[in-house]
Amino acid sequence: MSYKKILTIQDISCVGQCSLTVALPILSACGLETCILPSAVLSNHTTGFGGYTFRDLTDDMPAIRQQWQKEGIRFEAIYTGYLGNTKQIDYVMDIFDTMGTSECVKIVDPAMADNGRLYPGFDGEYVAAVGRLCSCAHVILPNITEACLLTDTEYRTEYDETYIRMLMDKLVKLGAKTIILTGVAYTSDKTGVAIFENGKMSYYEHDRITEGSHGTGDVFASAFTGALLNDKPVFEAAKIAADYTVKCIEHTRKDAAHWYGVKFELALRDLMEMLK
Repeated sequence: MSYKKILTIQDISCVGQCSLTVALPILSACGLETCILPSAVLSNHTTGFGGYTFRDLTDDMPAIRQQWQKEGIRFEAIYTGYLGNTKQIDYVMDIFDTMGTSECVKIVDPAMADNGRLYPGFDGEYVAAVGRLCSCAHVILPNITEACLLTDTEYRTEYDETYIRMLMDKLVKLGAKTIILTGVAYTSDKTGVAIFENGKMSYYEHDRITEGSHGTGDVFASAFTGALLNDKPVFEAAKIAADYTVKCIEHTRKDAAHWYGVKFELALRDLMEMLK
């Protein structure tokens, strides 16, 4: 593997093991030079805490891009996570157009919803903007809620492979070449990821861990991106990311005081071993 420079664009939740505080160490552990563009700075993530501080960095993004252009900086990959508003999405699309190398891999985690609902502060206009961003990506990593919103499809908690295939077919029409659909569970005791690549769908399944954990979507997306840029095939990258995420949850599940994230650091050696 050549030494690659990746840019990841998402918020910094200073406490809470999600977004950039997850992406930066995981991508670095995968042997990638990891550059960041923060979309916002929060004291902690927004779920479970009594409150949070928030600093919007939308207006800083164009000047940062312009400075990088002056320096001749280019990225072999660009990976986006949580973005706070449609203006930021427009800026990211401009970065996609101007800051990548000729072989730049563009990966979008459309982090905007879960469990059948949009995150607070988002609306239909934001969903449409995320759809435009996904159309520019080589790989997208939605969960089922996000896939339904992006394709105007009824959200279901119970479904079969026909339903998942329908979602995949609709997502392809957005323009993304490869789709990693997370949280796909056909039975109550299993869950996994559905992968669509080159017109074919495959599925990787593992045991379901009943305890919920914050930040696991960011852990999965970052590990997948790291594996993919280590030249792993798409299915293997998704498998590695899923297995690593399970290990992170296993390290955390018996510690009730650690409710705000997963102890992903304790499994980084496992991830590096999986990449060999």
